[in-house]
Amino acid sequence: MQVTTPVFEHHREPLGIGEAEPRLSWRTETEAEDWQQTAYELRVFAEDGTELAAPGRVESADSVLIPWPGPALRSRQRVAVRVRVWGSGGDGPSAWSEPAHAEAGLLRPDDWTARPVTPDRPKDTAAPGAPGPVALLRREFTARGAVASARLYITACGVYEAELNGARVGDHVLAPGWTSYAHRLRYQTFDVTALLREGPNTVGALLGEGWYAGRIGFGGGRRAIWGEETALLAQLEIRYADGARETVATDTNWRAATGPLLRSEIYDGEVYDARLERDGWSRPGHDTTGWGPVRHTAPPAGELVAPTGPPVRRVRTVAPVEVITTPSGRTVLDFGQNLVGRLRITVSGPAGHTVTLRHAEVLEGGELGVRPLREAKATDVYTLRGGGPETYEPRFTFHGFRYAEVTGWPGPLDPADVRAVVLHTDMARTGWFSCSEPLVERLHENVVWSMRGNFLDIPTDCPQRDERLGWTGDIQVFAPTATFLYDCSGMLAGWLRDLAAEQLTHPERVPPLVVPDILPGDLGDFPRAQAVWADVAVLLPWVLHQRFGDLGVLRDQYPSMRGWVETAARYAREGGGVWHQRHLGDWLDPAAPPESPEAARTDGDLVAGAYLARSAEVLARTARLLGEDDDARRYEALAKEARAAFGERFVTPAGRLSSDAQTAYALALCFALLPTERRRAGAGERLAAIVREADFRIATGFAGTPLICDALCEAGEPELAYRMLLERGCPSWLYPVTMGATTIWERWDSMLPDGTVNPGEMTSFNHYALGAVADWLHRTVAGLAPAAPGWRRLRIAPVPGGGLRHAGAAHLTPYGRAEAGWRYEGERLVVEALVPPNTRAEVRLPGDDRPFEVGSGRHTFTR
Repeated sequence: MQVTTPVFEHHREPLGIGEAEPRLSWRTETEAEDWQQTAYELRVFAEDGTELAAPGRVESADSVLIPWPGPALRSRQRVAVRVRVWGSGGDGPSAWSEPAHAEAGLLRPDDWTARPVTPDRPKDTAAPGAPGPVALLRREFTARGAVASARLYITACGVYEAELNGARVGDHVLAPGWTSYAHRLRYQTFDVTALLREGPNTVGALLGEGWYAGRIGFGGGRRAIWGEETALLAQLEIRYADGARETVATDTNWRAATGPLLRSEIYDGEVYDARLERDGWSRPGHDTTGWGPVRHTAPPAGELVAPTGPPVRRVRTVAPVEVITTPSGRTVLDFGQNLVGRLRITVSGPAGHTVTLRHAEVLEGGELGVRPLREAKATDVYTLRGGGPETYEPRFTFHGFRYAEVTGWPGPLDPADVRAVVLHTDMARTGWFSCSEPLVERLHENVVWSMRGNFLDIPTDCPQRDERLGWTGDIQVFAPTATFLYDCSGMLAGWLRDLAAEQLTHPERVPPLVVPDILPGDLGDFPRAQAVWADVAVLLPWVLHQRFGDLGVLRDQYPSMRGWVETAARYAREGGGVWHQRHLGDWLDPAAPPESPEAARTDGDLVAGAYLARSAEVLARTARLLGEDDDARRYEALAKEARAAFGERFVTPAGRLSSDAQTAYALALCFALLPTERRRAGAGERLAAIVREADFRIATGFAGTPLICDALCEAGEPELAYRMLLERGCPSWLYPVTMGATTIWERWDSMLPDGTVNPGEMTSFNHYALGAVADWLHRTVAGLAPAAPGWRRLRIAPVPGGGLRHAGAAHLTPYGRAEAGWRYEGERLVVEALVPPNTRAEVRLPGDDRPFEVGSGRHTFTR
């Protein structure tokens, strides 16, 4: 037995954590079969080695999110934790794990002595509200002796990059990220001990507009949604070797200037003039001629909070695969993959020469296809300093692109001098899938790339146009897929806190359509309250609990969950059991006209009724888990009431649904809305008939797409689900793949068969929602699914079909790596599984209705 280093909460980097009593998790690695933990022992140590807690042996099989065993952490306190375990069969104890270190951040508001500052310069009255230059801020100070440790606590109303003595602090991108600034502002903690030196030092930061003050939103968007002034808040705390402490904080002793970054915006890109660089600006002794004062601004409106998930980082670079000369003679680089990030160029030329970089996802008519960007310019402009090779990468912007048009390159363009830098929240990859059909593998890879591109600090809907917002409906339908592919637990838990803050300050406790909420209220003719979208308040916490075993997220979000279900129930009761309004509904049904994506074949009232029943049922189960038994009984009754209303309003006496459409039957079957076996069988038969009548083409939008394959399997028609999966005509999952897609499209036909872009105003080529089918690939095609929260029990139940010769999936669960897969060897079907230690699996083999149970280890079954 070997125990892994414990993990604090969901932190990969537990420096500056915000939990005073962080829960602990660990894995045990062992080759013993059917191994179960029987007991564990934890020890907690202070930084100086003093033992803080040693509660002794605990008889328990639990190893995920174990309650903190010691005294609550104080601000700045650093601790180490070790664990050892005992196992079944009398094994143990194991050796003690390697120590896991964590350090608390600033846990109390009065820990902050810094005050936010901004450059004290006159506003540009000639162009009020226009984007301005990125500010440079600096402060010189003297370290009076040898430094034992130093921490920089820093955030901004805007975006920042910090420097210390000429070196970059950390590797975060677009820090502090995007939160609901009126409620919460994240700060970061950096260990800067190695960057300090005895004597003169300089701390500095670049300060840009970011989401806080820049233009955000579609239709032209709005600027300065949260404030007109950017501000920096920084607190450098130094502990000297002799035990003395000193704090260097943002105050009026700082100085400000502008530099080469003349403009840097999320949508429009960056303008950089290298001739204006201030060499050594963050080093001691820099000539501060032209530097001016700063002034204090009001404290941040939101609570200062530590991150719950990882930051955005540069995660890889991609080289061009082709240099294209367009029909108009322009030079375009093809990176072979639709991605999110920016370019890094190395260029030589005369001072004052300008290189312009434009970005787009597709080519149309052989030229850069910029129409889908709407009002986002997605253009970076670099003016050379001259005198030798210069390397440039934008700082405070990002683009969604596969193609980049390069204008003004001095001399022949060598593609080796240009790289695409991929950005996303630095989550750990946890899920994989493979099969014998290359197009399906490419489909799955497209899902992965779309998740990467749209998990940039928040779960967005698209990364390229004038939007990039945290649409709640998109992540609601995609959450099961997302939580399999990546460990996004901490990131989404933080986002849910913003959702709850926005929701519970709304008069009717309605979750916003986007989080952070930048919409003024209703969305045109559509009310703010929308089924599917608002149901994220209930269904996303439930998915996080199911996939990560985190009961805490249910407890934290319970007021938000209750608030929405109570409101939705009231809407239904006011309508006589049916929630009547203009719904977004089964958004982007392929039959909907380009200009009316809500015009689905499934009635929006039906979708809302189905989701009310589902959310009430999930809330009732949540209440049971939390010990809220009175609530549980009330919401069980509400779910029963909603199912009855659905049957009365949307099920005909003949047993058909009022909307005779794929999504309607998928909702009814997957949400258990049909009370009798006869009605369920009839609905399944009708769904199968509709699918055949559609020639196996997909006919679902956001509401139906995650469910349609499961519904067909529920109806006893898995081969029809495979037939839909493998269909290549438009609309289908594989149609975009045959058109060269490398990410999931927003519309089933974002590009038409003739290579032109869909004429609808809303057309993205990187939009993960319709990729929710990947969850079915994992659970059913490969046969790997959780059977208990946090994968404490697994379900191994592959359903081969579609002419595939093999399929498999792997997932790094909280207990270790799990695998399931199958292959044909002649006439034999071989099913293989890997069950992690301290778990068990329920196995159901194809053609056999008798499930059986196995313990941990590798297993092979032959049929």
